[in-house]
Amino acid sequence: NPETLTQARPACQYSLCTLRHSAPSPSTQVVRCSLQQTPAITMAICMKSAAAQAACVRAAPVAKANRMMVWRPDNNKMFETFSYLPPLSDDQIARQVDYIVNNGWTPCLEFSEQDLAYVQSTSCNRMGAVTSNYFDNRYWTMWKLPMFGCTDPVQVLREIDNATKAFPNAYIRMCAFDANRQVQVASMLVHRPSSAKEWRPVNQRQV
Repeated sequence: NPETLTQARPACQYSLCTLRHSAPSPSTQVVRCSLQQTPAITMAICMKSAAAQAACVRAAPVAKANRMMVWRPDNNKMFETFSYLPPLSDDQIARQVDYIVNNGWTPCLEFSEQDLAYVQSTSCNRMGAVTSNYFDNRYWTMWKLPMFGCTDPVQVLREIDNATKAFPNAYIRMCAFDANRQVQVASMLVHRPSSAKEWRPVNQRQV
C-alpha cells in the first residue's frame, strides 16, 4: 500500500515525481514516488498508475468528427485583424474614428482596386535580394492628404463616404499615424466592394 509506505517514512522527500491520473469517478488519486523507495516498489506504483490511466483513457468520450471544422483556402482572403470579423457597421467605424482622434493621431484614407489590394511578391522575385522586406501593394493610393490636426470625427466619416462614392468598386481603409513615434499605429478596412469575390462571410469561412 503506497500510503502505508509513505507513513512509515516521514522523512522521505517527494520531489522525484508526482503521477496523477483521474479515475472514472470524480475523485482523483495521487501517487507519489519517493526518492528512498526501492526500484521494485516504485515500478509497482507506476504500473498501477499507468493501468488506471489507461482505463480512464478508454472510458473517455471521443470527440465527434462533425464538431471539427476545416478552413476554406479558396476565396477566403483577409487583411488586418478586423477583417476576420464581420464587416464593421457605420457605428463601429465611428467608434474607431473617435478612438483615433481622441488619441491625437492623424487619420488617413487609402484605396486600391481589387487586383492590387493584396500583398504580392512579384517584384521581389524579379529584383532579387535588393527587395528584402519589400512587397508589392503594401501601400495603396492615398485619398487626398492625411487629415493633420483633425479633431472632429464627423469630418473623417464624411471623407470615408466621399471616397466610397468615388470608388465604389475599390477597397478603402483608414489608417492612423502617431506624430510623436513617427509610425503608423492603426489600419482597418472601412469599405469592401460588393463585387469582391475573394472573401467569404464569417459563417462560410469553414466547412
